[in-house]
Amino acid sequence: MTTRTLLRAGLALALALPAAAFAADVPQSFTATYQVSKGGDPLGEATVTLKPAGGGQFEYSNQTKGTSGLAAMLGANVSETSRFTWAGQVPQAVSYHYQLDAAIKSKTRDLAVQDGTVQVQDNKKSYTYSAVPGMVERNTLPLALGVALRSGQKDLALPVAVKQEVENQKFKVSATEKVTVPAGSFEAVRVDRTDADRGFNAWYVPGKYPVPVKLAQKDGGDMTMELVKFEGR
Repeated sequence: MTTRTLLRAGLALALALPAAAFAADVPQSFTATYQVSKGGDPLGEATVTLKPAGGGQFEYSNQTKGTSGLAAMLGANVSETSRFTWAGQVPQAVSYHYQLDAAIKSKTRDLAVQDGTVQVQDNKKSYTYSAVPGMVERNTLPLALGVALRSGQKDLALPVAVKQEVENQKFKVSATEKVTVPAGSFEAVRVDRTDADRGFNAWYVPGKYPVPVKLAQKDGGDMTMELVKFEGR
């Protein structure tokens, strides 16, 4: 995958309409609460928050607390915090911090974008690679998909900053399905990842929420998030 190809993919969402058209169309602040399960068993709760951070940046955080089963016994908590700027409809990455705290394990990962370079510190290992315009990261990816769906897009490609490189990840609206979660029952569009067999599925109600009402991901654990409550704009 060449840098030029990734550049075109990353800008596809941002350049679909003039930037001024997006000013009132991207979310500015909200709080979404989810229940989290692993392999069908209750695990905990997650709070996803978006808020302005000043200087044209926004902060997007996902705080997951283990409240059931082994996660509660181990006191497992995961914190993910991102800083980004809206590049059209894309939450373009500025920084990302991951923190896992548990009785038997801890892990951190930090990502920072500066002067066209991505610097990653993964526990004691360091990685450096070139950034791509319109690049997001793992935490803001569901938000990027939700905002793109609101503009009617069905096939999506996004450059995603991961540990050692930028991945050109592809997603497709595969079906419309009825989904029942604690927040209610919805006619939702299901989005699947198509460039790799990673078991990523997300259900959105684009006219109502910028984040999924349900998200299931097998990569990194058979985890499911279901919306409980949403507040914001």
